[in-house]
Amino acid sequence: MMAELEIGSSEKRQNEIEAGFSSLEMLNKDKEKIVVVEDSICERITPKAGMVFNFEEEVYDFYVNYAQQQGFGITKRTTKSGDDEKLKYCTLACVQGGKRTSIAKDSFKPRLSTKTNCQARVNIIVDNDGHFTISRIHFEHNHALSPQKSRFKKCNKKMDTYVKRRLKLNDQAGIGLSKNFHSLAVENGGYENLTYTEKDCRNYIARARQFRLGVGDAEALGNYFSRMQKRNPNFFHLINMDEEGRLRNVFWADARSIAAYEAFGDVISFDTTYLTNKYDMSFAPFVRVNHHGQTVLLGCGLLSKEDTETYIWLFRTWLECMSGKAPNAIITDQCMAIQGAVRTVFPNSHHRLCLWHIMKKIPEKLGGLVHYKAVKKILKSIVYESMNIQEFEDGWLKMIEDYNLEKMDG
Repeated sequence: MMAELEIGSSEKRQNEIEAGFSSLEMLNKDKEKIVVVEDSICERITPKAGMVFNFEEEVYDFYVNYAQQQGFGITKRTTKSGDDEKLKYCTLACVQGGKRTSIAKDSFKPRLSTKTNCQARVNIIVDNDGHFTISRIHFEHNHALSPQKSRFKKCNKKMDTYVKRRLKLNDQAGIGLSKNFHSLAVENGGYENLTYTEKDCRNYIARARQFRLGVGDAEALGNYFSRMQKRNPNFFHLINMDEEGRLRNVFWADARSIAAYEAFGDVISFDTTYLTNKYDMSFAPFVRVNHHGQTVLLGCGLLSKEDTETYIWLFRTWLECMSGKAPNAIITDQCMAIQGAVRTVFPNSHHRLCLWHIMKKIPEKLGGLVHYKAVKKILKSIVYESMNIQEFEDGWLKMIEDYNLEKMDG
């Protein structure tokens, strides 16, 4: 059922609504569609079924503005695309929608989420002309609203270019974060007027420092790559920059690495747990063992982040360097971000977890057992001394039975 806009009986309220609707262009009066043409209307009008927006950003900003005034946060809950992959339907919902589940990593320290299965939301339909129409609204919340605290919701936190530049310059000048943040609060007339917190500023400065190379370091890196390419045209390198022109990620591989992959590229290993440089950039090498049992380097990178997007960039760059030839198998540590990137870039390669990382978890997983030392010794014997699959599985089942490990949690 189409939700209706509630209009107060007071003259003041009536004037506000009339002023708001005077800034709207009415389209298709039979269907009571409304097009928002001024951003300022977002500050005064309650969502109404039939409102039409030209862009997805407009309807999102409109509902975010309304939600902030009311005292709740929003998130994009549901989307549906057509055969042409264009958006046809979406739902903007209260962030407290969904079932209440535990979000704790440690099962011994449960921590419930803030979800309350709240049903407040707006449903939006996208027509063939690309207009976004609010089709249905549910206003009621099953939790308390707090307009005073809504600015702390994720959807309301904003940090514009001016603030980011100010934070970076003050940090480079040696001004502490507290004074840095306080100056922004004074400039905006109080902390309550800021759309970000001190923690947001701290996190942004930490990320900015990762991208900030020391004096001469960026130039030295560029000069090194230039020298290597002059020596051998097959030397490959690529530098990934952020939107502000700062160094984000780096990959390079010499001609020897490229040639080695052609000969020993059936199985590769990738690991980012070796070390980091003084800028906290992770060192990410691709390696392989040759027919002499020697480790061969197949290229390496420096990463400012360890998320799926960054690993996808690195894997695609490495694959380009290796003429698009994917390995038969890739061995990595148990990292969800890496696993997601492997599925995206190497969908046909067998993905296996590193044995060293698996065995490293033995004390954590089995340390509480009464016969821990005996189980550990037998487990290492099974893993390192089994000559075939059947021998491994027989030894594994015998260990489980001998020490009553059938009911152990994974």
